[in-house]
Amino acid sequence: MAGPKEWFDDDTSSAQVDASAPETPLTPRQRLADWLHENTPAFIVTNLLLLLLIVFLWSRIVVVIPPGHNGVLFRLFSGTQVDHVYTEGVYLISPFNTMNQYETRKQIKLHEFDVLTSKGLSVKLSLAIRYQPEVEMLGVLHQRIGPDYVMRVIVPQVESVMRKQLGQYVAEDIYTNKDGLLTRAILAALDEVGRNFVQVDDIIIRSIQLPDKLKTAIEDKLTQEEMLKSYEFRMETARKEADRLTVEAEGRKKHNAILAESLTDRVLQHEQIGAMRDIATSPNAKTLIMGGGMSPPGAGAQGGATGDGKPAVLLNVTP
Repeated sequence: MAGPKEWFDDDTSSAQVDASAPETPLTPRQRLADWLHENTPAFIVTNLLLLLLIVFLWSRIVVVIPPGHNGVLFRLFSGTQVDHVYTEGVYLISPFNTMNQYETRKQIKLHEFDVLTSKGLSVKLSLAIRYQPEVEMLGVLHQRIGPDYVMRVIVPQVESVMRKQLGQYVAEDIYTNKDGLLTRAILAALDEVGRNFVQVDDIIIRSIQLPDKLKTAIEDKLTQEEMLKSYEFRMETARKEADRLTVEAEGRKKHNAILAESLTDRVLQHEQIGAMRDIATSPNAKTLIMGGGMSPPGAGAQGGATGDGKPAVLLNVTP
């Protein structure tokens, strides 16, 4: 029977045999499992931080350009990209870069400002400016002017040109648009604004406001001028009518003179016979007096003598 010493020697020898035996290589899955088991806390913390970073930078990485808009990319290390304009769609960009979006559809800007006339009176103009940026020059517009180009370029230049053009006239001329002065001012403003990478389609004058007393005086003057034109028109019409009546009377006078020269007894008798013939053929009942004149009172119904001695014949004709 073996003693404790022998047992101890047997265990030591078996341990030495196991240590000297070659180790079995681990598979990649086993290695990954061991690594995850050993680094589980660090792995969880790292993934959470990465997820939070993606959520925080999502709006800077994924950019959506909606319809009617275009984009200009600003790179942190190279500046504004002026040679390329991004159209509508979805883009992935670096979080260090910035996509600046511009609405490129037609837009309207309402604006009001005061103009001093040549006599120092204040006239308030209310405008509607229809504009849109030039898509091809959007990068240059962003680099040189910026997104607030409406208040930096369009409105100040329109005000400047309109004040310069209209300041040479009195309030009445501006209010009545004398000789198309408002049209000329608008065309000058359109030409000036179009030099700054922006297309201004039209400038509409919505209203012109004057001081109440001045407005009343101008309207009263315009009313009196229209009434004067109405009176002049009536007088001219009356003169034309008088001329027409004079010409008509002279024509009648000449006509009667010529007719008097041509009327003889035979012509009158011929006309009388024609008139009698027309009356006789009409379908109505009639009494015809044929002769050189009317019969005297008391003459018979069948005949008699006329005032000039010629016989007269009375005929009753019934259809």
